[in-house]
Amino acid sequence: MWAPRISSGGGIRQLPWVSRRDNAGKQNSASADRPTLARTQLDAALVCKAKLAEDPFAPGPQVFTTTVPLNLLVAEREEAKAVLSLYLKKQGSSSAVASRAINRSDQFIDHLISKLHSMHKSRYQVGRELTTLEIRNALVPYLESLREKHGNQLIEVVESFPDPPSRARPAGPPPAQPTDPFSKKHRAVARATVPDPGGALPDHVLYLLDLGMDLAQIEHITRRFPAFAYYNLERKIKPLVDLLLHLGVPRADIPTIIYKRPQLCGISLADNLLPTMAHLEAHGIDGSQWAKIIYRFPALLTYSRHKILALVDYLSEIGVPPAAIGKILTRCPHIISYSVDDKLRPTAKYLNSIGIDVASLVSRCPQTFGLSVEASLKPIAAFFLERGFSQEELAVMVAKYGALYTFSLRGNLGPKWEFFLSTGYPREELVKFPHYFGYSLEARIKPRYATMAQAGVRLVLNQLLSVSDAEFEKVLARKMKLADGGL
Repeated sequence: MWAPRISSGGGIRQLPWVSRRDNAGKQNSASADRPTLARTQLDAALVCKAKLAEDPFAPGPQVFTTTVPLNLLVAEREEAKAVLSLYLKKQGSSSAVASRAINRSDQFIDHLISKLHSMHKSRYQVGRELTTLEIRNALVPYLESLREKHGNQLIEVVESFPDPPSRARPAGPPPAQPTDPFSKKHRAVARATVPDPGGALPDHVLYLLDLGMDLAQIEHITRRFPAFAYYNLERKIKPLVDLLLHLGVPRADIPTIIYKRPQLCGISLADNLLPTMAHLEAHGIDGSQWAKIIYRFPALLTYSRHKILALVDYLSEIGVPPAAIGKILTRCPHIISYSVDDKLRPTAKYLNSIGIDVASLVSRCPQTFGLSVEASLKPIAAFFLERGFSQEELAVMVAKYGALYTFSLRGNLGPKWEFFLSTGYPREELVKFPHYFGYSLEARIKPRYATMAQAGVRLVLNQLLSVSDAEFEKVLARKMKLADGGL
């Protein structure tokens, strides 16, 4: 049988369909994370357990242990708190509600750190510190999955962890259940989760269970999307799974993709999915990165080509070069979900009004355009302006470090600014090197500064923070030698 297939290089071409399930566990080498700077050597260490289950309430989790320096663990907890606080505010919670949730969520914060260690186990084994941005990029998708699963109970999930909110809040009314046994949703859930008189579940449900999903996840999918109960295994689900495997998606990641976007199973490969992928590749998306892109945002493949074209046209309109558009879609596929008129244009208008080069910023840090102008962008601009930075200096800082707008005020910018004031550096140092705010305060900035101060020399912020530990020692030695008159 002839059918469209993805080539080994990620491009789309016409070839006989050949199953390669023996490659299911192979990671796409192009999706490997970019190395980060080596972390500061610390004496204290703590053994942490990481929960591998996707569902934080799943019984009997598997664990692995990894040694993490205590100071780094403390810093990561603060970063995780800041990520959670910012996320809750973006979902509409007030600062007071978000603060209360953080204060009551010690066990959930521990769980986030465990997730972080589980996802980046290889990084910790070789002693590499994650940046603030990498921590956020690791935790936000997980918080998104919890929000999708628990909806407006997310605050309760955070505060009651590890108990499900239904057990933690017995006084509240139970969730409404369908009372009509003949309702569409009720029939769909029963079809997918209740064995037939012979004790068997539908073939596609058995297949998904074998793939690694559990019945509770399948029930949840069916409640959200009743058509899922009637999908044909051979015509709908297996072709999608085979496509994902061909793209290099690890078999273990496929249940997460289907759980996030079950609609993918109902879309025709030949008529929709593959043409959409070809359309995106024609606009520059990196075909070798499909496994990583789809795992990060599976909904991308369910958007119409009209929606994609509207985004591409808008990016061209604001001056983004054609070559950069594909890179934006590859790095931040979520941008396709932003409304051009309701989200992108108002954000660009505000950024333009304070002198920010919008085309440059969206090319380097597209996730900025997912932030609220009122709740995120304006408060951060005000933070710097109130501390004596000019609007022109702020524009220079954002031009040099696009991620600046994505940091939280309370968990990142505020504490790091207060420490900066104690160092005696002039404010201009931050204009030259705004990347300062991307380094861990406890695990990088404070230890490096203390070592420098003890050596009795002075380095610019770039030299202090951006080099590896080995290079940092060499720079200090050279400075000390010069201070001693070259002897």
